[in-house]
Amino acid sequence: MTAEWLAPAMMILSGSIHAVVNAILKGGKDKLAGRSVIDGSSAVILLPTLFFLPLPQGAWGWLAASALLHCFYLYALVRALQASDLSAAYPVLRGTAPLLTAALAIGVFAEPASARELAGIALIGGAVLAMVAGKHIGWGGLGWSLATAVSISAYTVIDAQGVRAAPEPASYIAWLFVVMGVCVVTCFGLLSKGAIFAAARGQWRPGVVAGALSILTYGLALQAFALGPTAPLAALRETGMITALLISAIFLHERVTRLRAASVLGIFAGAVLILTR
Repeated sequence: MTAEWLAPAMMILSGSIHAVVNAILKGGKDKLAGRSVIDGSSAVILLPTLFFLPLPQGAWGWLAASALLHCFYLYALVRALQASDLSAAYPVLRGTAPLLTAALAIGVFAEPASARELAGIALIGGAVLAMVAGKHIGWGGLGWSLATAVSISAYTVIDAQGVRAAPEPASYIAWLFVVMGVCVVTCFGLLSKGAIFAAARGQWRPGVVAGALSILTYGLALQAFALGPTAPLAALRETGMITALLISAIFLHERVTRLRAASVLGIFAGAVLILTR
């Protein structure tokens, strides 16, 4: 596979794995504990690699900003999933995120994007958002879903800059997961007054699996950002909504409406626009 197609392929695979991670999180009883196990596991898995990788010189500022944003993102995500169904919250937060990411990457960092790529980004975002039609989400769920989308777009653009500034992508990826794991477990432990540690004992097995998958999904995304432009690649990650829809239908026994099926076609069409050379 050529470098031109490697980054998009990484991002599409990343999106599918990401949907699985969120489904595991949604299936847990205590969402704060579940998220803490996921990110704590990722940190423990990657901690030994820090001794074999160079320090992320030139990317420390990006790394710190990303870790803080990830803490807020994960808290907002947990609150969104607590307040609404996965099939309602996920389309809002994942559909809005690529539009905001494009605005930041192009407007603030002046990254290039063709008219065709912009059309594909808009089509994917609109198609994902359409999946929420007919779903009850409530003001609380909507607010936290939008807050999650804002934080996703912010850390996506920051991490794209950080992974490019580091001496090698693997260094930034490993340090990010370790620092993020420490921050998340500490923050959620304080917010829950230590209750997450007792709750984690009952759901650590799926959490560890999701932690390993988190390394894979976001590691692939960051590797892709090191190879290509932020906005179109971030939009391609939302093709994971197709996987999320399959999970909802097969495992959660949710009905696939005509609108949701049409949304899948819209996501495919948007991806084709972005990938067409």
